[in-house]
Amino acid sequence: MQLAVLNPGGNDREQSFPRFAGAPDDAVPHPPVNYHAYAACTGGTFYRDAARIPPGQRAVLLVLRRDLKHCLKVLRRLKGDGRQVAVSLKESGLHQVANLLGVAENLRLFREICSLAGGCLASTPDLAGIYRAAGGSHVRFIPMPYPVDAQKWNFALPLAQRAGIFIGTREWDTPSRNHAAALLVAASLGVPVTVINEDGRAGRKRIDAVGIATARVIEGRLPYPDYLRLVARHRIVFQLDRSAVPGQVAGDALVCGVPCAGGDGAIERIVFPDSCGLAREAEELREIASRLLDDDHACAAAAVWSRELALQRLSFAAISQELADYFSNL
Repeated sequence: MQLAVLNPGGNDREQSFPRFAGAPDDAVPHPPVNYHAYAACTGGTFYRDAARIPPGQRAVLLVLRRDLKHCLKVLRRLKGDGRQVAVSLKESGLHQVANLLGVAENLRLFREICSLAGGCLASTPDLAGIYRAAGGSHVRFIPMPYPVDAQKWNFALPLAQRAGIFIGTREWDTPSRNHAAALLVAASLGVPVTVINEDGRAGRKRIDAVGIATARVIEGRLPYPDYLRLVARHRIVFQLDRSAVPGQVAGDALVCGVPCAGGDGAIERIVFPDSCGLAREAEELREIASRLLDDDHACAAAAVWSRELALQRLSFAAISQELADYFSNL
């Protein structure tokens, strides 16, 4: 099965994935992560215009953007064309869903969409119950895949070439990200800390206020392969995110062979169960981070175990099979 992932009217342009994950340095519009990964793992295509989907392409994952009225119109068209359509919220952190459904009209439209769709694909386990409560059928949690089964996407470095903490979060103004708290905990561990600053002078001022002894601040975003190479040079990735997101930070750490600690995203729960933030307080997470920093065996074992779990649960091969099974039953 080749899946068509449709983000109607979105900014990302149409992109096919005939080589599945391809290579990290391929000149492509978007790497095979997030919703693009669902298309990539099946050798499918990511679309922004429903009219561009070939008539013979039956399986469609419709990504729900903030304009739910337009999404409902597109869903009706796809159903009228005889497609097998599942829907999935694009912004799927719990705080993002709360903002979207806090508008009465959006809530009404969301219920109508869930009832009409052939299925609801939850990118986090936390959303499955919301889809069902809204009238959705054939609800299943399918995590976003990562190409851990493609050697070209293995960014892991020997432990001797890695040092310090990479902070997984960047947002100061989203309370559930707990960015300041993560920086404070990291600073207390007494090792070099790397953080990405996307807020210019104001963000740098906040970082300086944390009092990190050895801080490396990366100003602005990096190309995705360069970002992964940066992450791979660290001993651990640390965050205290409580947004219940799909978990790209943990997925990025995974392909870099770096243990991730502290967040509660879906991927982190699956492949880093012994260090994720689910039902753990900051003090316990600090102790876990300290052990991974100080104990070579514990750090190496965490990386090996996460990869084994990912090959079973998150690899392109595993998720493509799960998607094929899911859409065959719509």
